[in-house]
Amino acid sequence: MNKKVIIPIFAVLLVLLVGVVLFLSHSLNEQKEVNQEMMELAELDKKEMENEYQQFADQYSEMKTRINNDSLVAQLTKEQMRTQELLKELKEVKSNDAREIARLKKELATCRAIIRSYIIEIDSLNRLNQNLREENSQIRGQYEEANRQIAGLNTEKASLSEKVAIAAQLDATAISLQPQTSNGKATKKLKKIRKFLLTFNIAKNVTAAAGNKTVYVQIKTPTNVVLSSAGTTAYENRHIQYTAKKTIEYTGEETPMSIYCNISEALIAGTYRVSIFCDGNMIGSRSFSFE
Repeated sequence: MNKKVIIPIFAVLLVLLVGVVLFLSHSLNEQKEVNQEMMELAELDKKEMENEYQQFADQYSEMKTRINNDSLVAQLTKEQMRTQELLKELKEVKSNDAREIARLKKELATCRAIIRSYIIEIDSLNRLNQNLREENSQIRGQYEEANRQIAGLNTEKASLSEKVAIAAQLDATAISLQPQTSNGKATKKLKKIRKFLLTFNIAKNVTAAAGNKTVYVQIKTPTNVVLSSAGTTAYENRHIQYTAKKTIEYTGEETPMSIYCNISEALIAGTYRVSIFCDGNMIGSRSFSFE
C-alpha cells in the first residue's frame, strides 16, 4: 500500500485510540467519585447506628440505678450485654457489607422495642412505689396531688423515656360529632338524638409502634356524667368510664376513624365534652354545644 495512504490512516487510528482512552479515563473517574459518595453515605449510616446502640447501652446503665429489683436488674444487664455485643459486631463490620448492615439494622429495631418495654415497666414500678410512700406519709389531699404529678413525665424520667413517650403518643385531629336519629339521619333536636357519629383522624407518626390499637371515646354531659357508659379503661393510674370503643390497625400513616356512640338516656341542652384515649393517653378532646 502506498505510504501516502498508510500514514493518514494510521494518524486517524491514533486519534481514535487517544479519544477512547480519554473517554474511558473520564468514565472511570466519574465512577470512582460515585463509589466514594456511596461509601461515605454508608459510613455515615453505620456511624448513626453505632451512636444509637451506644445510647441504648447507656440507658440500660441509667435504668439499673433507678430500681431495687435483683431479677429486673439481671434482665437489664443481659440486654445491655447483648446490645454491647451487637455494637461490637457493628464496629467490626465493613460499611459496604450490605447484608450484615441490614441484619444489624433489624437487630437495632428489636433493641429499640425491648428498651421501650423496660422503660414502661420501670416507670410503672416507680409509680407504684411512689404511691405507697405518699399514702403512708401524707394526708389524702396530698396523696391525690402526687398521683396527678406521677401521671406525667417528671424531669428524672424524661431523660430515659422521652423518645418512647413521643413514639407512643398518638394525636387525634379534625374531631367532629354529629347527632343522629335511630335510623342514621342527622338531627339537631335533642329528643330525637339516639346516637352520635364521632369522626376524627389519627395523625401520621412514623415513630409510633404499628399494630392493633383500641381507641376509647368518652362523652361527658353538661352535668359531668359519662354518657351511656360501656365499660372502663386505664388512664393516669386509674380506671375511667368510656362511651364507646373501636380497634383498628395503625400503620404510622394518617388514619381516618368513625365511631358510633349509642345513646340510652335522654339528653339535656348544654356543652358536651368528647375525650379520645389510646394506649393509656388522652390523644384528643373537644367540646360541642347542643340547644
